Amino acid sequence: MVRHFKRVQFDGQLIDRDHAEFDRYRRVWNATADRRPGVIVRAGSVKDIQKVITAAAQDRTLLAVRGGGHSIPGLSTCDDGIMLDLSLMNSVSIDKSSGRAEAQGGALLGDLDRAAVEHGRVVPAGVISHTGVAGLTLGGGMGWLSRHFGLTIDSLLAADIITADGQLLHVSDKSEPELFWAIRGGGGNFGVVSRFVFRTHHLGPVLIGKWTYPVTQAGAVLRQLNDLAAHAPRELTTGFVFLAAGLNVTAIWSGAAEEADDQVMPFGRLGQPETSSVGEITFLQLQSMADERMAWDRRFYAKGGFVREIDAAVIDRMVDCIANSPAADAEFYVIQLGGAVCDVADNDTPYSGRQAGFYWLVESAWDDPAEDERVISWSRAAAASLAEVSMRGNYVNEQIDVSSEVARSAYGETKYDRLSKLKARYDPTNLFRLNQNIEPKF
Repeated sequence: MVRHFKRVQFDGQLIDRDHAEFDRYRRVWNATADRRPGVIVRAGSVKDIQKVITAAAQDRTLLAVRGGGHSIPGLSTCDDGIMLDLSLMNSVSIDKSSGRAEAQGGALLGDLDRAAVEHGRVVPAGVISHTGVAGLTLGGGMGWLSRHFGLTIDSLLAADIITADGQLLHVSDKSEPELFWAIRGGGGNFGVVSRFVFRTHHLGPVLIGKWTYPVTQAGAVLRQLNDLAAHAPRELTTGFVFLAAGLNVTAIWSGAAEEADDQVMPFGRLGQPETSSVGEITFLQLQSMADERMAWDRRFYAKGGFVREIDAAVIDRMVDCIANSPAADAEFYVIQLGGAVCDVADNDTPYSGRQAGFYWLVESAWDDPAEDERVISWSRAAAASLAEVSMRGNYVNEQIDVSSEVARSAYGETKYDRLSKLKARYDPTNLFRLNQNIEPKF
């Protein structure tokens, strides 16, 4: 494969194991995924992507697709196969007249956020700025503005995708509508997306409040937070990070400025906060606040699920687990859903968490490989404990485990069956299998 690729002309860059920067470019976000591809192609054009896909299909070579490199189980890399790296294709543009945003397949959320906010616009997306736009979008995409504007896929208008036969297809609700349905939550199972077209939304004044409550108050604080959140308008989103060091609560208001204080300030009165910050950070700063804690080259475990509310059972299990936290950055991350997320019918996209009130994630970050067993053991047990009191289903983007059951659980049998038939149509040999895989059904 390496010898074959050396005869191919690329607009981008070919990196083999003898290349001086091989170790640099084989890295992905999660340091536990320490793998050595046979060759890395840093694509510089759609033609480069087509050449790689065609070669991988002909030679039946394992193919990993790296957008932002943020796959939690490390599915954007592989041992011995091909890593198709899209990081050179990272441009983002905003059309002032239509308000549409176009992002290439290697763009990061920070690229998209900065470009849109410069024009007073926004695409609802995730909460870590070095996440890839492609991976986030293909799984669904949720964040601080999802209650106001919907999931990331709900703002997706069209995409350019290169399928397993090397064809470039433009998909939308009018062109290849079945494939367009599939990529809005079906992950990277159907091809490599080289371009996304998004609807943007007007972003007016945003008020952000952040408070840290002591762990001893966590139970009482979360009960009150749940009660307040249940009656919140969609312009308000709450979330929290629960660590051994404390409970960090965030409330963000993106509605009418005159209502901001009345909506946000009550979340600073849920107990006796140790720290308080209201109106001191911008939306862009909020979007990158977790970047350092979730930095590249750290080791990660993550597994999430959905609940209707933060009820007594959820609170008790989190409190019990956090008492035995194995690392400073072993945490429960929880964000409120509902609002605009529920405006789209469940069957309109493969994503299947629209009826949830909150999304939770056991998210642990550490640095010493010697701590792997201890941190992973706690994380796995904490996730299993919350799963027992959660709704059915999961979110494919944030599951450390990789199996056919993960995909089936994410979509349910009816949607999984529809996706499997589409997989057989667009990727009959399962070339794109380094993902939460949907097996072709003929």
